[in-house]
Amino acid sequence: AAAVAASAAAAAAAIVLAHHIRRRRRACEAEVALDALWRSPAAAVVQQLECGQVTPAKLIDVAVRRIAATNAATNAVVTLCEERARARAASFAQSGGAPGPLFGLPVLVKDNQAVAGVRCTAGAPMHATRIAATTHPLVEALEAAGGVVLGVTNMPEHAAGSHTFNPVFGATHNPHDLGRTAGGSTGGGAAALASGAAWLATGSDLGGSLRNPAAFCSVVGLRPSPGRCPQSDAAPTAWRGRC
Repeated sequence: AAAVAASAAAAAAAIVLAHHIRRRRRACEAEVALDALWRSPAAAVVQQLECGQVTPAKLIDVAVRRIAATNAATNAVVTLCEERARARAASFAQSGGAPGPLFGLPVLVKDNQAVAGVRCTAGAPMHATRIAATTHPLVEALEAAGGVVLGVTNMPEHAAGSHTFNPVFGATHNPHDLGRTAGGSTGGGAAALASGAAWLATGSDLGGSLRNPAAFCSVVGLRPSPGRCPQSDAAPTAWRGRC
C-alpha cells in the first residue's frame, strides 16, 4: 500500500511539473510574440491587423509595455492617452473592425498637433497645463484612416530647434546613444520609433524637423509636399505646410 501511495504521489508530482513546464513554455512563446511585434515594421503590422492576426487592443498592450521599458531613458513620449486609445480600440471591436488603411494601428503624435481632451503643450511653459479642446485636422485624418492615438511625443519649445528639449519635459535622448541628441524638432517621434515604442509617429517639418531626427535616430522620416496634409487654421501662415 505504501508503495502504491508513493507511486501515486510521484505521478501527481510529475503531472504538476509537466503542467508548470507547459505554462512556462506558453509564457515564453508569448514573450517572443510580443518581442516580434514591436520589432516589426509598420507595414507588416498593418497587414496583420487587416488579416485579423492581431488586434488593436493587443498592439496597445505591446506599445504601452515597450514605452514603459524605454521611456525613462529616452524621454520620447511625454503624454499617454491610453484610456482614450483603449476606448477607440473597443469601439472597433463593436463596429466590426477598424477602417483602413491603418486598421487600428496605434500611433504617436507630436506635441504641437492637438488631440481633444489630451494635454498639448508645444513644449512651452505658457501651455504646460493646456488640455486641447479640439483635434488637429492632421490627427482627424489619421484617425479617419484607422489610426489609434496612443500618446504625444516630445519636441523643442514651439518646434523651434534641431535639438529636442524644452522647459516642460526636458530633453529627449537618442536611443542608440543616450548621451547624444535625437535631433529635432520631431526628436520625440524619431526616438520613440527607434526604441520600438511605436510603429508610426507624426511630425512637422519646415527646415528639416522630420528629416533631421529621422537621420539622427536611423528611422524613416517623410516630409510630404506642402498642401498634402491637412492644416490647422490656428497655425501661423509661415508655418503652414510643415506637416
